[in-house]
Amino acid sequence: MSDKFFFKGRRTPKPKHESYGYNTKRVTKPGSEASPLALVVGSEARKLEVAAMVELHQLFAHIEINPEVAEDIVALEGLLNKPKTTTFAKKPNRNEACVCGSGQKFKKCCGQ
Repeated sequence: MSDKFFFKGRRTPKPKHESYGYNTKRVTKPGSEASPLALVVGSEARKLEVAAMVELHQLFAHIEINPEVAEDIVALEGLLNKPKTTTFAKKPNRNEACVCGSGQKFKKCCGQ
């Protein structure tokens, strides 16, 4: 339907970048080549351990050795220890057979 039926005035044209399909709201994933992790460790041995963890999970990181500063690998631990989605077992409906195996309906047996 035409816009002229609803209001008077000039129609606002749609911006070209939206009409051509460019993804303007793209977020770079941390740990990728475009956005590497910035990690600080205290020793060369610890750097090798962290580099092995980064390589194992196919991530990218800049690892800096600085013994005066406390170790900072929070960004790496956050990527490796993502919380798991919780799932719940389906509760039976009132008129289905009971899960305990008694042969009665759920509402008469365990659903009281």
